[in-house]
Amino acid sequence: MTEATQTRPAALPRTVQMQYQVAMPQPESHLFEVTLQVKGWSYNLLDLKMPVWTPGSYLVREYARHLQDFTASHGTASRGTASHGTVSQDIDPAESKLTWHKCSKNHWQIEADGASEIEIRYRIFANELTVRTNHLDATHGFFNGAALFLFIPGFEQQPIQVAIAPPPEWRITTTLPPVTAQENTFLAADFDTLVDSPFEIGTHQLYEFEAMGKPHQFAIWGHSNLKIDRLIADTQKVIAAEAEIFGGLPYDRYVFLLHLASQGFGGLEHRNSCTLLYSRLGFRTDDRYNTFMQLVAHEFFHLWNIKRIRPKGLEIFDYEAENYTPSLWFSEGTTSYYDLTIPLRAGLYDVKAFLKLLGKEISQFLSTPGRRVQSLSESSFDAWIKLYRRDANSNNSQISYYLKGEMVSLLLDLLIRAKHGNGRSLDDVLRSLWRQFGQSGSDNSGLDNSGLDNSGSQLEIGFMPEQLEETIAAVAETDLSEFFSRYLHTTADLPFDEYLEPFGLQVQPESLDHLPPYLGLVAKSENGKEVIKFVESGSPAAQSGIDPEDELLAIDGWRVKADQLGDRLKDYAPGDILSVTLFHQDELRTCSVILSLPRPTAYQIVPIEQPSIAQQQNFRGWLGAELAELQKS
Repeated sequence: MTEATQTRPAALPRTVQMQYQVAMPQPESHLFEVTLQVKGWSYNLLDLKMPVWTPGSYLVREYARHLQDFTASHGTASRGTASHGTVSQDIDPAESKLTWHKCSKNHWQIEADGASEIEIRYRIFANELTVRTNHLDATHGFFNGAALFLFIPGFEQQPIQVAIAPPPEWRITTTLPPVTAQENTFLAADFDTLVDSPFEIGTHQLYEFEAMGKPHQFAIWGHSNLKIDRLIADTQKVIAAEAEIFGGLPYDRYVFLLHLASQGFGGLEHRNSCTLLYSRLGFRTDDRYNTFMQLVAHEFFHLWNIKRIRPKGLEIFDYEAENYTPSLWFSEGTTSYYDLTIPLRAGLYDVKAFLKLLGKEISQFLSTPGRRVQSLSESSFDAWIKLYRRDANSNNSQISYYLKGEMVSLLLDLLIRAKHGNGRSLDDVLRSLWRQFGQSGSDNSGLDNSGLDNSGSQLEIGFMPEQLEETIAAVAETDLSEFFSRYLHTTADLPFDEYLEPFGLQVQPESLDHLPPYLGLVAKSENGKEVIKFVESGSPAAQSGIDPEDELLAIDGWRVKADQLGDRLKDYAPGDILSVTLFHQDELRTCSVILSLPRPTAYQIVPIEQPSIAQQQNFRGWLGAELAELQKS
């Protein structure tokens, strides 16, 4: 599987000025009103396109489907005088209109008709609260650049001003620098920067704090049971722990945009900020709070691993199509491994909690049958058509590159540590990649606040899969060709115990004594019905013809609820024949199912018996705790 590369089209002459205005006069309508003013145009046609995806979320989302009311007209200077944005009475508005047509789903073409200034207006419907979309209501306006702005092909590298017209009393938070002497106006060095700089506009709470000598903000929309003092203190610890790996922070200012809602979970990384979505009442227990801090650690870690150290296929973004790479296992999976380890290093939880969380991740991995069907590199490459498009068969046919990438990163960290007595680790791989591919592009030249002239920022150098593997092998000082062949490109089982053994640990499945015989389906109560949501390939349920979306009615003639199924199965033994009654596409059916031996669904990491001195030392060097303390629990 090869790495796809993108090439930036040669830019047209730098004679064009672009300014967006984003207004929201009726927030309750969920409509952003967007105006693009193009000045200095000298071509017969003006092409405009809208991204179909946003970096960090690998799915074609077709943002153009939310665009409506598109118009194009002569700019003010091209059509006469204007007053407060309104054309003078002596100018016929109809005569100012320009002819345009739509070329494809996300492509508009305007006939310039000799106009050097062109004004484009459109509206974007925004009522989807996720970290990768837009949301506008009476309380706030939030948008991502890819989901709101059009770009002019060939002019992506030119600066763009963005003027915000907010409702009264609403504030604006973004990492874009303000334009001098222009109220509520900001400057993006290029279209990539605009896409990478989300806006939060509203009455959100702002909390300023310092970390590693640099200013940071939490911009929080929504009410919650979150204790802000604890959040800031713990975030400072996370920042310090991650900065220690890379030798400092590669930005001047960083913003955490936090949306607190009734439901939803997610994060999206940006170059100097991140957007987080979490349950507003999800901070009461330590477990839920730790989950949130893992999300913070994950998205913040991305400011190195993916925003600055990124695969070749993502070095230059093609906003109109899929950008393929087999290396998301490292960009996302390794980041997932560190979102577990960073809170431990930062002192947010102890080693017992860390191993418990790691055990849950291993349990999820070993309970996903798709790991035997899809390789890790294939999972990365096919993110665009699989990971974010789950269906009833997904667990049978695929494995998340987040999850398996995390598992492979664990093995690599243990391999390197065991060989070098904890003198080296996966940290050294990241530092090496930072020096080779990320750090060279982290120094940005200054921006002219007029927005008319800036030299832009140097692109990072994307790594090829071979370069990533060579860097890991060089740090390990070991030939890892067989490791990568087996665990990246095949579905071979991951040998957890082999890599945990030098650290005095092993993976232990739960006891089978209390588990029911294996049936191989998952059911859920939905609208008063018991609906089968998943049937494992090759399981007794699958072999009997039971399908997802069948309605489960009874077992051996007795009605059964989804939440009762496990207990009911405990009345049977492996080899028993079970009569399962259900509706299959509204047809009443009864299937005979032969139950099989129980299967573990949970695993934990536990100490081996009588660990050696070397194993205890390795454990201490890896996790900073004594193995003996773990053995007492």
